[in-house]
Amino acid sequence: VQLQASGGGLVQAGGSLRLSCAASGRTFSRYTMGWFRRAPGKEREFVAWINMSAGGTYYADSVKGRFTISRDNAKNTVYLQMNSLKPEDTAVYYCAASPYGSSFRELDYDYWGQGTQVTVSS
Repeated sequence: VQLQASGGGLVQAGGSLRLSCAASGRTFSRYTMGWFRRAPGKEREFVAWINMSAGGTYYADSVKGRFTISRDNAKNTVYLQMNSLKPEDTAVYYCAASPYGSSFRELDYDYWGQGTQVTVSS
């Protein structure tokens, strides 16, 4: 499966952005979808996942209550709604697909998008 992330940009602290990740192929609904991010000078970290049926989600503590992951299997797209953004949310955000089930581990995700830059100014 091929993934294309979009929706990043520059926003002031307290603002919102919605990231999208469009997937190719007819098997999108069989994958757990995740979002990860890499901040400048840091390793890539888990942000959120959503399971195949969209019945289950999980968030990193740093974004819980501010970010919402969702998916539309009919459109082969997963979203990340980001509210109350903080400067520490500045990062390149990546979407990824896992055929192994729900996971926060990078190694469980076989397919990755190219990343989209999110910059939050103070």
